Amino acid sequence: MSATKEVVIIGAGPGGLASAMLLAAAGYRVKVLERRGRVGGRTSAIAEDGFRFDLGPTFFLYPRVLEAIYRAAGRELRREVDLVRLDPQYHLVFGGGGELKATGDIERMCREIARLSPEDAAQFPRFLSENRRKMDLFRPILESPFLKWTDLVQPHLARVLPTLRPFHSLDAELRRYFQDQRVRLAMTFQSKYLGMSPFQCPSLFSILSFIEYEYGVFHPIGGCAAVSESMAEVARGLGATISLGDEVKGIRFRGRRAVGVESTSGYHECDALVINADFSRAMTRLVPDPLRRRWSDRKIARKKYSCSTFMLYLGVEGRFDDLSHHTIYLASDYLRNLGDIEKRHVLSEDPSFYVQNACVTDPGLAPEGCSTLYVLLPVTHQHPNVDWTREAPHYREVALRQLARLGIKNVERRIKFERMITPADWDQGFEIHLGATFNLAHTLKQMLHLRPRNRFEDLDSVYLVGGGTHPGSGLPVIFESARITSRLIGQDLGVEVPVDGTVPAPPMGELLIV
Repeated sequence: MSATKEVVIIGAGPGGLASAMLLAAAGYRVKVLERRGRVGGRTSAIAEDGFRFDLGPTFFLYPRVLEAIYRAAGRELRREVDLVRLDPQYHLVFGGGGELKATGDIERMCREIARLSPEDAAQFPRFLSENRRKMDLFRPILESPFLKWTDLVQPHLARVLPTLRPFHSLDAELRRYFQDQRVRLAMTFQSKYLGMSPFQCPSLFSILSFIEYEYGVFHPIGGCAAVSESMAEVARGLGATISLGDEVKGIRFRGRRAVGVESTSGYHECDALVINADFSRAMTRLVPDPLRRRWSDRKIARKKYSCSTFMLYLGVEGRFDDLSHHTIYLASDYLRNLGDIEKRHVLSEDPSFYVQNACVTDPGLAPEGCSTLYVLLPVTHQHPNVDWTREAPHYREVALRQLARLGIKNVERRIKFERMITPADWDQGFEIHLGATFNLAHTLKQMLHLRPRNRFEDLDSVYLVGGGTHPGSGLPVIFESARITSRLIGQDLGVEVPVDGTVPAPPMGELLIV
């Protein structure tokens, strides 16, 4: 390969790191420029005073995509990262009454559902069977680029549409199986991985809950950030350069073609540019508006964005051995809570929330005798209705009060380390447009070819990876975006990028009861 084949990647998030691995393994000269001092983007760590937290994602799902990337790079994911499969996968507590401990043991899961609704328990195997088929049909769509509208006109897609039922909501799809609203919520809350309501999210995303039961929910020892750190190590070992604390100031164009990047460390020429930064923020900050036809500033402002999150990272004295690794509380008036987030853009006084008690599985994340509690409340993205400079202290109190619903009481006096992140912080500190932590919403008008494309349509030699492009948000599909984009770069620059390391069927046993 000519030494002139250079790829610059803006952002060392999971999509950028996966791309760096694949491209470096294929022989490209790869340079990753990362504004922050750690790799991983939102999948990085907060580490201080002996406590270590994941900044963002804590659920590690469907490792097969990343396993394929590691094998394409000549490595084995499970030799590099210790993945623990959880059982229960998570504990759901319903504000209206009842609870459910989700498990990949199907017989036990049917018994759990029967405690809420015996009739619905009988439907669970059918739900899995039909979504197994849906996943098989949908996988080629997730793995393929959609670069123009004519990519929709293909026989395979026409055959699968009746099964995918794209115009149904996720909740409507689940009504085909389950009558008890709590059971439906147990199978649809995963739409929050996309930052959406199950009443707005397209029905095809029922595969999200299926994936959890079919393939498991994992905890990487050291947290999901440990996966990012491993990927960076592999990429460096393959010759990629990762420059931290290196903020990109601008992109140099020759006509519509990106030819280089200006950053804190200097000027970097490139034959291909991969943008792994937040899509909307990167475009409006780094690319002159006249160069963008389909994604002008005006059009970006009119798009629909996901919710945001209010975060507390608490290093606490004492252990919580009776609290599951993952616990989700679903508000008693779930519909009102969703309306507050998506329509009214106000803060709920009884919000749904999520708590990760990772030390029950991974005690090394805290000093001896202590715990890490990661607390997440879904909230509106940045909106004039909410002034976080005024609301943040109050909402901290709301979050601490909500913990008592799970029996976590008197936490405040035991806090040894604390950090809070609001949507304003995600927006201003982490450069996420509107603080929308799950990127562009996954509506039918913002999917497939209607999402920013992996080979970015407005510019030449510019490619996208991450949650803002196809296939969308969530770690497995972000990794898939890296495979799609790397393959396109290989086609365009004339040197193939292998992205399909063979991965055997995952083991279905080896559950860790936590």
